[in-house]
Amino acid sequence: MSARLTTAIRIGDAARAILRKTQRFPDPEFGLDEDFAELEHMGVEPMLLALSMELALKAWFVFDYDDPKVAKSHNLLKLFEKLKPESQEKLDSEFKISVAPYYPNGLFVDYGIRNILFQHQDAFIDWRYLHETRKTMRFEHRAFEATIEMVLREFRKRYRVGHSPAL
Repeated sequence: MSARLTTAIRIGDAARAILRKTQRFPDPEFGLDEDFAELEHMGVEPMLLALSMELALKAWFVFDYDDPKVAKSHNLLKLFEKLKPESQEKLDSEFKISVAPYYPNGLFVDYGIRNILFQHQDAFIDWRYLHETRKTMRFEHRAFEATIEMVLREFRKRYRVGHSPAL
């Protein structure tokens, strides 16, 4: 297995682990215990989901360019735009098939992955420092989570399809 693939898979696995941890948090629609409500108010879940997306995009980058040195950025849109055009097109196309129909957004005519990444581009920093911001914070939890799942699913296909297990 190449160093590129090994590094990319490890980054992707870290993204998946963070996502799975956040999915174990109680669903706010079904009521929260007092301790969790306090954690959510502090932005823990959006911050971790943003970190998961950041790592998922960085895994794509490592795989795209065979370079483990990814941008030291938390900006999700900028990380996405550093991917090869084919990867951007693949993720946008799959987003429109598997995410957008279930989580429509009336603000955009051609709702794509760039839109959700733009809306949440600085989520890791914004939600981490929630106590310091004066701006209104909005996080589309379900749509964002579905987008992370899609990015990770498509990433896994990259090394499961077209690569023999012997690599």
